[in-house]
Order: sequence, then structure tokens, then C-alpha cells
Amino acid sequence: MHISPSRPPPAVQRNEAVLSLIGNTPLVALRFEPEGVTIHAKCEFLNPSGSIKDRLAQCVILDAEARGVLGPDSIILECTSGNTGISLAMIGAALGHRVTILMSESASNERRQFIRQFGAELILFESGGSYQTGIDISLEMAAKDSRYFLPRQFENPLNAEDHVHTTGQEILRQVPHPVAAFVAGYGTGGSLAGCGKAIKAGCPDARVIAMEPDEAAMLAGEMPCCHWIEGIAGGFVPPLLRSAPLDGSIKIKSAEAMAMTHRLNRHFGLLVGTSSGANVAAAVKIAQGLPHGACVVTLLCDRADRYFSTRLFKDPAAALDSPSI
Repeated sequence: MHISPSRPPPAVQRNEAVLSLIGNTPLVALRFEPEGVTIHAKCEFLNPSGSIKDRLAQCVILDAEARGVLGPDSIILECTSGNTGISLAMIGAALGHRVTILMSESASNERRQFIRQFGAELILFESGGSYQTGIDISLEMAAKDSRYFLPRQFENPLNAEDHVHTTGQEILRQVPHPVAAFVAGYGTGGSLAGCGKAIKAGCPDARVIAMEPDEAAMLAGEMPCCHWIEGIAGGFVPPLLRSAPLDGSIKIKSAEAMAMTHRLNRHFGLLVGTSSGANVAAAVKIAQGLPHGACVVTLLCDRADRYFSTRLFKDPAAALDSPSI
């Protein structure tokens, strides 16, 4: 399969101001009175395009420019569930690069609109519940056209390394006392592996726990199935996750993730997406099993504005119906 971009290349113009807004996000303490625990949440939804993936996009694109593999005629091409595509489109717009994004037809309309609004080309594909279809398409396209540059978010070691040197170090500076546990889901595995390594280096006794949907608990040896938590557990265990210093995993049902997301939205005033709700639900459970006052850290991955057309913004009772495939 090969699809040639239809638009002519834009005039190269660099406006790097947005890069200064990426990273150094706050860490907030969230007190859950009924459960009797406090967790610390890294506000990655405050990155300029609204997600943690801004870090990956900036790191990979600046590195490719520095190495000379991304030039004026290049086209950034990536398969993504949406957030990485939005981030790459934003960085491409700022640095004057053309961007083509491959995304599953099941991704929310809002994610599609963000990508197009930044001026990127969007190609939708039928995923069958797995990222691998889109990854294969991107490899085919790149094999036929040398202009394509593949960030390869699922296997690029920079994805994890950048979190070691940025996000992880920020967490270590921001926590009030040593980290007892770091809990997060995985899409590419980069943030879990990178933050996990940094936190282990700074707090050797810390536990690193992978959150995954109960309906797609691949680390637990189960087959992937349908779930509602966009952006994580894409039907395979990503290569980057193999380098994560994991001490265990925890399963969160889609309904639990949805309920916690509504709670964060309505009781804490944090308009975040479902993966953030899943992370917090997992972190609360882990904190309940640790000594009182133990420092448990998680990530608020993205803003809710990319989910307006999804189950998250339906009536809360309807949001807890059985998931559809």
C-alpha cells in the first residue's frame, strides 16, 4: 500500500516558541478521602498539544534533524492511536516539516481534527484491534518512498531515554519524599520504562507497576480483547516495555477507569482522559496496600478534549454499559 501526500511541501519556516512549553509539568497531590490515601499525579495534560507525547515528538524530531536524517524534503510518517500523531503534527507545524499520520478508524473524531488542524495529512486504516496493521502500512510506504522518516515510537530507544532524563528527573525533584511506587499504563512503553528507570535510580526501593486493562491484560498472559481505555494496550506488548524495570502489574477494568475519570473531572476539576483515570485508579489501589503516607506517583497523560465524541462524555450511567467491540 502506498499513498502519496496530495499537498505540495510548505515553505520551510521555523517557529520554535512552542518547544519551550514542553515538559516541566507540575506534580499535584490528590487526596482520596474514602480510600484514605494520597497519590501524586504528574500533569502531562498541560503540555502544549495536551499530552505526554509532546516530549517524544520533540526529542525524536530534534534528534533526527541533528543527525541529518530529517531534511527539508522529508515527510514524518507515523502510526499512532492519536496523541503521538497530534504531537508530531504540532512539532511539524512549528519546525516546518510535512507530517503524515496513520491512525485507526476507531480513533475519536477529535483526535483526527487536531491532527488536520496542525496541517498534517491523515490516513485512516482498519486496525482489527491492533497497532501492528498501521505499523506494517508505514513500513510499506517508507520502503517505496525515501522521503518518509519513521519516528518508530514503539521501538525507538529515544522514547524511553528522554523520559529517563526529563520526566523521571522532574518527578524526583518534585516528590515530597522518596517514591514508594510508580504506577502507569503503557502504549509504547516509553514513559513506563523511562520514568521507571529514573525513579529506580533515585529511589532504589521504589516499585514500578504496569497498569493494563483487565480486558486486555497481556502482561498477565491473557489475550487482548475489547476495552474502553484509548491509547494503551494496543494488542501487543511493545518492544520498549521489555527494558522497563517492572516489579509487577495491576489490572483495571474499563468501567473502573471510566468511573475514576469522571471523578477526576467532577470532584477534582481535572479535565483528563480515560487513560489518566485508569492510572489513578491503579495508583489508589497500590497505595492502599502500602504503609500510610507512602509516596505513590502516576501520570495524567492527556486532556479530555480529544474524547468529546466518545463514551466518556455520555451520561455516566451509560458510560458503564458493557463495552462494544
